[in-house]
Amino acid sequence: MPFIDIRLAGPATRAQKAGIVADVTASMVARLGKSAGAVQVNITELSLENYGAGGQLIADRDAPVQGDAHAEPSQ
Repeated sequence: MPFIDIRLAGPATRAQKAGIVADVTASMVARLGKSAGAVQVNITELSLENYGAGGQLIADRDAPVQGDAHAEPSQ
């Protein structure tokens, strides 16, 4: 039984999380031949005030750098 833990820096909508769970589950079914019912996915949302990279909190970054994997998505 696959157990997948996903940590996200910042929030995601319910629809986005549902899509992630569906995509990851489909990948486990296709790649490992597991049944969809056996795939367990846990998503943890990290507050940007509780996560840092490059020596500073993500929440303290001024403007997102183009191509920055830790930047918040533009609205």
